[in-house]
Amino acid sequence: MQKLIVPNKLNKGDTIALISISGGRAGDADMFGRYIQGKKRLEEIWGVHVVATPNALLGSSKLYENPEARADDLMWALENQDINGIICMMGGDDSYRLFPYIDLNVIRNNPKVFMGYSDITSWMAVFAKAGVRAYYGPNVLTPIAQPAKIDEYTKNAITKYLFSTECIGEVKPCDAYTKIEWNDVTENEIKWTQNTGYDLIQGQGIANGRLFGGCIGPLRQIMGTEYFPKPEFFNDCIIMLDTISPYGSSLVLLHDLRALGAAGIFSNAAGVLMNQLSDEEKKCVLKFFQYEVKNEKLPILTNVDFMHRTPMSIFPMGAQAKIDCDQVKLSILEASVR
Repeated sequence: MQKLIVPNKLNKGDTIALISISGGRAGDADMFGRYIQGKKRLEEIWGVHVVATPNALLGSSKLYENPEARADDLMWALENQDINGIICMMGGDDSYRLFPYIDLNVIRNNPKVFMGYSDITSWMAVFAKAGVRAYYGPNVLTPIAQPAKIDEYTKNAITKYLFSTECIGEVKPCDAYTKIEWNDVTENEIKWTQNTGYDLIQGQGIANGRLFGGCIGPLRQIMGTEYFPKPEFFNDCIIMLDTISPYGSSLVLLHDLRALGAAGIFSNAAGVLMNQLSDEEKKCVLKFFQYEVKNEKLPILTNVDFMHRTPMSIFPMGAQAKIDCDQVKLSILEASVR
């Protein structure tokens, strides 16, 4: 992967734009309060000014029917010199429909913090093609506006990764996690599970590489477009794969991995980061890498905090990272912003 342009850090007093570039639920009546909560938290915790992009609150139906309006919002937020950073309201499933309406030169000439997860994976690839770092991390509706309060792990990640130029260093796993919560519940109703930490399912020694990836479904969805990276892009990459499947099937996971393998992304990879896996899913992953990729030494670290659960860390695309298989540690070896 070529070195990507690193956006400037965010500061107190900056203006953050909230964008519905994928799903439009922030503008729906039952989710509008969640948007207000997220806006309020960003303003109160980090002292920023928050605006919604012009079309962000039109609602699910109108934004689905008008992908060009969502693309216009991205171009607006990037070209508007009063905007310092962009955070996505939520994921979804159709970001690829915006591709005909975007201008890579606008992204390249206006590097700004751009963060989101899930279907926002597609934009990790778009920004990389434009030569600019994007950030796989919290969306507004969840976990920033999660019920009761934002958790300390997610809050600290936003502060360290987006508001500071210090080297990130070791990325420690969260102490406890909970499911993504879309209903309004009290703090006492949220069930937390003690985390067991990272799980190294294969590999040894030290793996160094540049971070890239996100959710496996959107990566498959943009295959065949000009925005899916060429095989050489993945040379010496530490590839992030959140393998969430609406079908809960290890066979679906195997098909996803095979599709990515056929695209050449694992041929010269340095390592792989994955979400929490069931025993059946681990067997599937090991089968694929040992017998189909034929690489029993490729480090694969699972239960990493970029998956569809709360809390979340932030992963800067293109940042140099390290998997220490002997100590089962993950580190990012540079600052996230400049």
